[in-house]
Amino acid sequence: MKKIDFKNEKIKETLAKYAPKGSKRRKLFYFVILPLIAFFILVSIVNIIIMPVITRHGDEFPLPDFTDSRLLEADFQVKELNLNYEVSSEEYSPGKERGYLLNQFPIPGTKVKEGRVIKFVVSLGQKNVPIPNLAGLSVRQAILDLETSGLLLGEIAWAFSDTLPEKVVVFSYPNAGIEIPLGTTVNLMVNRGRASNFTYMPGVTGLTLDEAIKNLEDMNLKLGLVTYRTDENFLPETVLEQSEDEGTELDISTEIDLVVSTTQ
Repeated sequence: MKKIDFKNEKIKETLAKYAPKGSKRRKLFYFVILPLIAFFILVSIVNIIIMPVITRHGDEFPLPDFTDSRLLEADFQVKELNLNYEVSSEEYSPGKERGYLLNQFPIPGTKVKEGRVIKFVVSLGQKNVPIPNLAGLSVRQAILDLETSGLLLGEIAWAFSDTLPEKVVVFSYPNAGIEIPLGTTVNLMVNRGRASNFTYMPGVTGLTLDEAIKNLEDMNLKLGLVTYRTDENFLPETVLEQSEDEGTELDISTEIDLVVSTTQ
């Protein structure tokens, strides 16, 4: 900071005119105004010169997108950018192999500096679950047990035997105990006994009307009343509701009412 020469004639004349020696104005100049001027000059120097050096202002760069890459690949890229990372959590993820990155923080595109720690969420791959033992259960109970295990009901096939209890699951296929991916369908073999005068309600919501009618006919059921409801979230002719719950035991030829979507 350049030293002000108060011996300069012009400055001396100005001070003598507006702030004579011994006056309050002269004291105010020396003890208030002059320190304020020095303070603002110092702050400017800190903000313009010193702080950018300390904070490395201008060294930020956009964070790349590491998701959908393997952790080993991301490890190499992170080190190339002089960044650090840590695995914050691991999660099961359908369709993502073990070791792939599912998420990152900060998000891609965020301005970061060297040394920043990036947090990753890593895939544990597809979670497998064992098929529960469903033999001897009613169809409805079997469906509940499958849902509890994270599995879905597939097809129902029929067996006829007078040596086994009627209307119960004989076995599942794949068999009980086998580990399969979460969300997979499991098929059931159900005993009808000697008679064949009952059936079970299939799940038809989400299907087209034509697909639903075919599934009902395959289970010896009939189409009842079809009601249309405007719903822009579904394609036209999509089944929104069915009058009987999936797995319900019904008489042959029972009529099933459906609510179907329309866009008009």
